[in-house]
Amino acid sequence: MSCQRVFQLKLHPLTGNSEWFVIEEDDDDDGNFAQNFRQPFLATTSYLDMLNDSARNAAFRQAIEKTITKPCHVLDIGFLCNALPLQSCSAGTGLLSMMAARAMGDEGRVTACESYLPMVKLMKKVLRLNGMEKRVKIINKRSDELQVGLDIPSRAHVLYKALLTLYHNRFIITRKLNLIAGFSKHVSEILDSELLGEGLIPTLQHAHDNLLVENALTVPYRATIHGQLVESKFLWKLHDFHNNEATLSDGIQLTPPGLGSVLSVKRQQYPMHIDPIQQEIKLLSEPFKIFEFDFWKRPESYRETELSVKATNDGRVHAVVSWWVLQLDQEGPVGWCDHWKQCVWFVPGSGVSIFKGEEIHLLATHTETCFSYSFDTLVVPTTEILSHRCMTGDLQLVLPPERAAIYGDKEWRLSMLKAVQSIVSYSFLLRPYDLQRRDSLLCLSVDDSVFLPLLVAKLSEANVMSLLPGLRERGLQYLQAIAHANGLSHKCIEVLEKRVKQLNMHDTHQKKVEFS
Repeated sequence: MSCQRVFQLKLHPLTGNSEWFVIEEDDDDDGNFAQNFRQPFLATTSYLDMLNDSARNAAFRQAIEKTITKPCHVLDIGFLCNALPLQSCSAGTGLLSMMAARAMGDEGRVTACESYLPMVKLMKKVLRLNGMEKRVKIINKRSDELQVGLDIPSRAHVLYKALLTLYHNRFIITRKLNLIAGFSKHVSEILDSELLGEGLIPTLQHAHDNLLVENALTVPYRATIHGQLVESKFLWKLHDFHNNEATLSDGIQLTPPGLGSVLSVKRQQYPMHIDPIQQEIKLLSEPFKIFEFDFWKRPESYRETELSVKATNDGRVHAVVSWWVLQLDQEGPVGWCDHWKQCVWFVPGSGVSIFKGEEIHLLATHTETCFSYSFDTLVVPTTEILSHRCMTGDLQLVLPPERAAIYGDKEWRLSMLKAVQSIVSYSFLLRPYDLQRRDSLLCLSVDDSVFLPLLVAKLSEANVMSLLPGLRERGLQYLQAIAHANGLSHKCIEVLEKRVKQLNMHDTHQKKVEFS
C-alpha cells in the first residue's frame, strides 16, 4: 500500500486568506484502480465534474481533430504558477494527451510533462486502462525545465490550450492545467475565472520563446474579455464600507472621520456567480469588448485600452462585471463553460452617476496576472491622497468583501449589540459587588473580528483581550488608532499573540475570563 497526497486550497472563513492543505489517501498500486477511482474522496475534490463534462470534452476533441490532421510528435506540458504548491506543472489525468494520440492514429507520439508525482502515477494508470501507455511518454519535470533537443526533439508547430476548471465547492478549489506541445502540436489548459490568474501569459511567453515555431497554430484560437456596467447596492455594500457605515447609528465607528480608508477591500477583481444575484443588479450598458488574447501570438505582459461605453439606463455604476469566452479553433464557434465565475471589479466609493445615452470613458489595464479598471471621472486630488497618508501612515486593514458586508450590515450589528448587552448584564448579576468596578471584568475575543472587541469595550468598559489570529500586530495598531474616536482608551484592548490553548493566568494578568 502507498499513500497518495492531494493538495486542496481552502479559504479561511474569517480572514478570507487561502491556505493549502495536504490530504492523504491510501492507494493500492497493484489493486483495482477503477474501484479506487470511484471512492467518494475523489468526488469531493470536484475534479470529476470537469472529467464528466461531456460538452467540454467533445468541444476539445473536435478542435484537436481539426488541428491534428497527420501523425506528429505532441508534448503535453504544464504551466508555472507561483500560487500553486511546488510551483506545479500539470498534464493532469492525460485526457487531452489521449485525444491527441487518438487523432494522430497509431503513428502519432505524445510526450506528457507532469511535475507532481502522485498525478504521474494516476496518469500512468489512466493510460494503461485505455491501452495508450505505449503511445504517451510521461516526463516528471516542470515545463520550464524542458529543453528542446533533450526532452523534446524540436520546436512545436501547433499549440493547443484546453479549458481549466475552477471550482469553489465547500471552500475547496481544484485547479487543473493541461498544456500539450510538441514536434507538431501543443495543447494546454490554464484558464481561471479571470483568465490570467493561473499564469496564462508567462506560460504562453515561455512556449513561444522556447518550444514553438513561428506562426504556430493554437487551440483555443482566441480568448475575448467582455464587460458590462452595472448598478447594485448588494455589490456596493461588499466594498464601500465607509459610506455604508455612515448610515448606521449604533455608536461604533470602524472607519471614523479622517480614517475612512483605514479599513478597505483590496482593489482587484473578485470571481462571483452573478446569476444568483441578478435581481439585485441593474444593467447600465450593453456588453462591450475589452481585450482579445490570440494564443497563436506571443502575448505582451502589459496592455491598456481606453473604452467609450454608452449608458443604456440612468443609474450609478457600482461595478464592472467581466467574463471571457473562447474560440477553440480558427473556424469554430465561441463557447463558454459553467465551471467559471464572472469577475466583479468594484468602482471606488459610492460609484459613478450616469444618464441614459451618456458616454463614460473607461481605462482597462492588464498585467501578467490580473485586470484593473478606472474611470476618468474618479480622479482623486493629490492633496486628498497626501492628507490620507498623513492621517493613517502605512496602517490599512484589508478585508475580504464578505467581511466588509457583514461589518456594514445593520441587522447583524444590532444582533451583536443585543447579544453583548445580554452577556454583560448577566455577568453583573453574577457579580453585584463589582458593579462599580467594570474595569475588573475581562473579555476574551478569539477570532479576527475587530468589531466585537470595540463593542464589548464600549458597552462594558471591561478589559478586552483579543487573539486576532490572522491580523495580530496590524490588528492591534488598527484598534488603537480608532479607539479614541470611539471614546475608548487605546489601552483597553490588548492583543495576545498566542493560541487559546497556550494562554495562562500570567497572560491575563492573574484575571479570570468573565465571558468570551
